[in-house]
Amino acid sequence: MGSLKIIIAYFIYLPIVIGLTVFVSKKLFESGKSFMIDIFRGKEATALATDKLFEVGFYPINIGMALILMKISSFSNRYEINNQELIEVMGLKIGSFSIYLGMMLLLNLFLFLRRKKVTRSTQKPQSPVTPNI
Repeated sequence: MGSLKIIIAYFIYLPIVIGLTVFVSKKLFESGKSFMIDIFRGKEATALATDKLFEVGFYPINIGMALILMKISSFSNRYEINNQELIEVMGLKIGSFSIYLGMMLLLNLFLFLRRKKVTRSTQKPQSPVTPNI
């Protein structure tokens, strides 16, 4: 019965972490489009293509981490796992992944802001336009 509960826990865990990954990814890269357009100095096609590539890369990294964190090894040698222990383990697993995902979000935001700052510092200052009178 213990292994059946663990399998059920996996079927609960996976949709939650994949859903969290998709939600965070969509919000991050939806909001990041303006940063990318600014970084690429208005070249919208290049900025959006790069943004999409980063979004696609975000999925395997984070889903891979979710799969690494998935194993419930402390109970695999026991015959029975009670419901309280299973809920606590699932809370730990989902909570750990949420913290990891939050750190990835902050890292991406930091990189966006840093790149934006570098782009602004390398831009040539524009001279003010004087009207011809």
